[in-house]
Amino acid sequence: MRTNIKKLQLPVIFFKEGKQIIAYTPALDLSTFGKTLAQAQRRFGEVVGIFFEELIKMGTLEEVLEECGWEKHHNEFLPPTIISHGMTSVSVPLPN
Repeated sequence: MRTNIKKLQLPVIFFKEGKQIIAYTPALDLSTFGKTLAQAQRRFGEVVGIFFEELIKMGTLEEVLEECGWEKHHNEFLPPTIISHGMTSVSVPLPN
C-alpha cells in the first residue's frame, strides 16, 4: 500500500517527571520521553510516525482516529481542537 507523507498539527504537552521530559498528545493519547526537551521532541515525532504506520498496516487508522475524537472533513481527518489548557484548583479527599 502506498502512503503519502502529510504534516499534522498536533497538540503536545511537555512536562517534567523526575529527570525525564514527557511528551504527550491528548489527540492520540500517546506519549514518549527524553532526557532533554530536544530529545523528547525528536522522539515524539518518531513515535507518532510509528503509530500511524502501524495503524495503516493493521487497517485500523480510521477506527482509531475516530475513537480518539478525530473528525473527517473532505476525506481528511482532523484532530480534536483544544479550546483551553491550564491549571485548575480542585479539592480532593486525602488520608491524614
